Amino acid sequence: MIRVLLAEDQAMVRGALSALLNLESDIDVLGSAADGEAAWRDIQKHKPDVLVTDIEMPGLTGLELAQRIQRQELPIKVVIVTTFARPGFLRRALDAGVSGYLLKDAPAENLAEALRTVHRGGRAIDPQLALEAWSEADPLNDRERQVLRLAGEGQSAGDIAAQLNLSHGTVRNYLSEAIGKLGVANRIEAYRLARQKGWL
Repeated sequence: MIRVLLAEDQAMVRGALSALLNLESDIDVLGSAADGEAAWRDIQKHKPDVLVTDIEMPGLTGLELAQRIQRQELPIKVVIVTTFARPGFLRRALDAGVSGYLLKDAPAENLAEALRTVHRGGRAIDPQLALEAWSEADPLNDRERQVLRLAGEGQSAGDIAAQLNLSHGTVRNYLSEAIGKLGVANRIEAYRLARQKGWL
């Protein structure tokens, strides 16, 4: 049996995924969580073989869950099921050790097959997205990404400096580096473009 835990913040999608997977004779859904923190607690409690998670969730994102699993070297495979058909997200997911990346508009039978592939040690990646992911690399480094995300959320350079224990000038430098790398006019455009590409 493939022991699966679901993490998805939309109740209808969570219920549909659970019902769909419970139809499979070799898949056992251990539980489902509505946010990242609850999912992390369930991971420690149930120790599933595979975590099926969305990317954007309250608390911890699916990518942050994958990173925790990777850091703690837990023997759990991660499959992301998302609406985000963005190459940048896929690249970050692969860096976080994710074994599967499927889009929510894919045929339903693809999910069970992907779980079997991943459970056997393989990878299940949406093929079109895989092609796009290697065509355009993310130019931002981690600190630029962090500063740009906070700026895009409306924080001033002073607020960001205080939050990240950086000097005001360092924050301004990170922002101007990000703006320059993305070839845009200002921090708002930089944030929009980076979000669109899946780099934030």
